[in-house]
Amino acid sequence: MFPSAPLLQLILVSLLAHCALAGARVTTSLYALSLHASEFTIGTLIALFSLFPMLFAVKAGRIIDRIGIARPMTAGCAAIGTGCALPGFVDGLPVLYLAAILIGTGFMVVQVASQHTVGAISETDKRASNFSWLALGFSVSGFCGPVIAGFVIDHARFNSAYLAFSGIAAGALALTVEGRFARLQPGAQEQRTCPGSALQLLRDHELRRIYVVGTLLASAWDLFTFVLPIHGSQLGFSASTIGLILGSFSAATFAVRLAMPWIARRYTEWQVLTAALMLAVVCYALFPLVRQPASMMLVAATLGAAVGSSQPNMLALLHHAAPAGRTAEVVGVRITIGNACQVFLPLAFGGAGAALGLHAVFWTMGAMIGAGVPSAWHKAFRKN
Repeated sequence: MFPSAPLLQLILVSLLAHCALAGARVTTSLYALSLHASEFTIGTLIALFSLFPMLFAVKAGRIIDRIGIARPMTAGCAAIGTGCALPGFVDGLPVLYLAAILIGTGFMVVQVASQHTVGAISETDKRASNFSWLALGFSVSGFCGPVIAGFVIDHARFNSAYLAFSGIAAGALALTVEGRFARLQPGAQEQRTCPGSALQLLRDHELRRIYVVGTLLASAWDLFTFVLPIHGSQLGFSASTIGLILGSFSAATFAVRLAMPWIARRYTEWQVLTAALMLAVVCYALFPLVRQPASMMLVAATLGAAVGSSQPNMLALLHHAAPAGRTAEVVGVRITIGNACQVFLPLAFGGAGAALGLHAVFWTMGAMIGAGVPSAWHKAFRKN
């Protein structure tokens, strides 16, 4: 079923906000490389996109459960626009640290609000379909952000790329202020049937299993977007080529999410997640072995199909398992865990890349993802 007009507007706001984030992340990596920053410095910058989201996603979820989505999303879009504008006007490495914090935190608020709202307004049998529409929007933005960044950097300047993404965030802010989708907010009237801390959510066995598998697949996505610009630069690829490789990854996430209604009729959520984990392991094993843009685009597209299939299914599972009145908080816990990995993995792998080379980074990530296969396999093919 085609989504309603307010839901489409919410998806468009999320798309624009994510486009600004995805483009700014790539621009930050390439700009830092142009300033001769080390892999560890770049890892620190990328980690800052996730530091405050890690610390405040659960709090943001509780606030959204209480007051709705309109004001938090307005503040989030404004923060993204401001963060993108700063490097557009101020040159140098130091401003990138503040920009990364503002952009990452602003997007976290938009992400918690949109994922909570789509899940909470959906009937159980339509939830995966509605999440697929939201995920399709993120696939479009995940493709457009890196491609725009690559072409603007190659044909203009880094400052121009940041200003372009600030303009995109301003478009999201304008739609948020107009606010037709604010009527979608359902959570303020719900009662919390399971009051308590976020740690109590983690004690739930089913939620914990979903968090672990979802985090592994999200980390596979995030590490790829962090490592690929560095790996591509070491292989001598231009910014446009790197952007196209990242774009092929995102195009594959779009294609698999477009096919998700057909997939969902034939396979369970856990079967899709198990296949995604196994494909991701294969892709991370292959990345160090391919050195041509075309072959790298093929492996990137395969990884995109794997991780792109995971988000709608994982979010649907989370909303099935969430206590009533705490859906935004459950989403916030998921984003907190994911952002914790985004903080520590770039730092760890940035240092490992500098010391051991990127081959070790790719293969270590593949081993980590592979560790989640037995748990997902158990849920996919056995009864509890």
